[in-house]
Amino acid sequence: MSEIRAPMGGKILDVKVQPGDQVNEDDEVIILEAMKMELPIVAPESGTVKEVKCKKGDSVETDAVLIVLE
Repeated sequence: MSEIRAPMGGKILDVKVQPGDQVNEDDEVIILEAMKMELPIVAPESGTVKEVKCKKGDSVETDAVLIVLE
């Protein structure tokens, strides 16, 4: 099991996966807005989305857990 964490604080613009979805390494899973830039957050490894811990519009802190993969 692994976690996808926010590289910096910001606002969630889009969540592209749901629990149960299969993702491959480097798939875009979240779009984070930070410092007026859109940052794509990608899966560090292949797996199944176990839990999504954020939703569109949420503000997140640096290192916050966004998605849990198994």
